[in-house]
Amino acid sequence: MPFDLAIYIAMYITIFLFGIVIGSFLNVCIYRIPKGESIVVVRSHCMNCNYELRWYDLVPLLSFLLLRGKCRKCNTGLSPQYPIVEAANGLLYCLVFATCGFSLNSVCYCLLFSALIVISVIDWRTYEIPIGCNIFILAVGLIHLFLDYTNWLQYVIGLLAVSSFLMIIFWATKGRGIGGGDVKLMACCGLLLGWKLILVAFFFGCILGAVLHLIRMKVSGADRQLAFGPYLSLGVAIATLWGEQILAWYLNFY
Repeated sequence: MPFDLAIYIAMYITIFLFGIVIGSFLNVCIYRIPKGESIVVVRSHCMNCNYELRWYDLVPLLSFLLLRGKCRKCNTGLSPQYPIVEAANGLLYCLVFATCGFSLNSVCYCLLFSALIVISVIDWRTYEIPIGCNIFILAVGLIHLFLDYTNWLQYVIGLLAVSSFLMIIFWATKGRGIGGGDVKLMACCGLLLGWKLILVAFFFGCILGAVLHLIRMKVSGADRQLAFGPYLSLGVAIATLWGEQILAWYLNFY
């Protein structure tokens, strides 16, 4: 194997391993934030018997496999969410660096994707987007703005481009047409991505939300109430990774 290829593979293995470690923390956030529990003070424990997990119970992916998806003490089955979130975060980190290159921008996008995973799962279950997650994305957006300060105007416009429209809907429907968390999510992501990409994100979020939710209603009898956060998050992910190419393809028609 050529030396350069070996280095390249080692870098992506490192990125994946770092991603699944962060993914393990995301699981903590997903379970504790809706309950109002601390995500840093309380030690990880079994949800059934309250057994305090040891370090060897917390190795991302590996511990779940070795324990065969069960608690070491009470033998209760563990949620498959644990390895799914960990693996998804690791793979998304690799995808970000493969698509966007090795840069500080990619680090910001990885942090964004982690927050979107937490938002998607919590909103899917509770129909609420935690304000802390939006504040985290806002902070990442401000860092990204600092890194590309010469183009500050496009990010400031992005803050308002979609969120102002959604805020009008929120006011007009008194919160029945769109949730306040969705408005804040689009504002924070708009500051991070800029107005062009946030429009792409919103377009794909709406299309995916309409199509996939209709399929869910038809196939599984899902309620008409829509958790919009996961679909908006998916739209943001698409815009982050391929938004520029999508815009270039679209503008070629004119």
